[in-house]
Amino acid sequence: MKSNSEIKKEAIEVLELEAKALLNVASKINDDFVEVIHLILNLQGRVILTGIGKSAIIAQKIVATLNSTGTPAIFMHAADAIHGDLGIIQEHDLIIAISKSGNTPEIKVLIPFLKQTKNKMVAIVGNMNSFLAEQSDYRLDTTVEREACPNNLAPTTSTTAQLAMGDALAVCLQTARQFTDKDFAKYHPGGALGKQLYLKVGDVSNPNARPSVHPDDSIKQLIITITNHRLGATAVQDNEKIIGIITDGDIRRMLEKHDDISQLKAIDIMSINPKEIEEGELAANALHKMRENNISQLLVTKSGEYAGIIHLQDLLKEGII
Repeated sequence: MKSNSEIKKEAIEVLELEAKALLNVASKINDDFVEVIHLILNLQGRVILTGIGKSAIIAQKIVATLNSTGTPAIFMHAADAIHGDLGIIQEHDLIIAISKSGNTPEIKVLIPFLKQTKNKMVAIVGNMNSFLAEQSDYRLDTTVEREACPNNLAPTTSTTAQLAMGDALAVCLQTARQFTDKDFAKYHPGGALGKQLYLKVGDVSNPNARPSVHPDDSIKQLIITITNHRLGATAVQDNEKIIGIITDGDIRRMLEKHDDISQLKAIDIMSINPKEIEEGELAANALHKMRENNISQLLVTKSGEYAGIIHLQDLLKEGII
């Protein structure tokens, strides 16, 4: 059994080996890569990715990345292709085949059929002298010196290189299309990520919870207002104008400073220039503002008018954090 230090050492060696391999692959980005980017940008069809074994798994991930960043893509398993799935390929599609050796039996059987479709073909390949490389119109070199596997057998470094090449394609296409975070949100409506991209402050804050006190209100009235709304804070308004905020923390600090609070009013303990946020802003921006100012609440406004309070707990409930 290896010691803890030996396990850590081996893990570091694996990561360093793969990092070195990626730098080597980066040095092989050539004119073919640039031409493939332009080809996809002008493509009337879709990008079809295919592969076998671990390369097929990488192909599926690249498909997911392309689809989520504005490039329509479909996965076609190399083994299933010759059993009917070749029908996936349409006239204006581009085919990207992924393989480490470029000489696997399934790839050798598939390539002649792909050539018959007359679609342009790109190879993401780890052997530039392979059958796949020779038969492709464009070649993206993902050759690695060795696998991270101690037996130099299990696809590890090679699949990392394939995946990184796919990411390079997707990101270059994304920036070329000027694909923004708003575009990204259209394809990611679910989960915490989606909420960060589309959920607005007004969707999270309760429009019916607008705790407010007058500057001359007593401390008792102030405490009752904060307690009833359970937001840990209240706005202080004078003629509908926000002039301050009072939080649970302000009340605690007041009690530390004063033995007699009977004569105190809201204006005596409020914090001026409270942090505000428009209800149309992203809820994720509210979180950033809270963290930036080390606070738990923000006053919500609508066209400059007081519209409520958003609390850190509201963002927690929605999974923004």
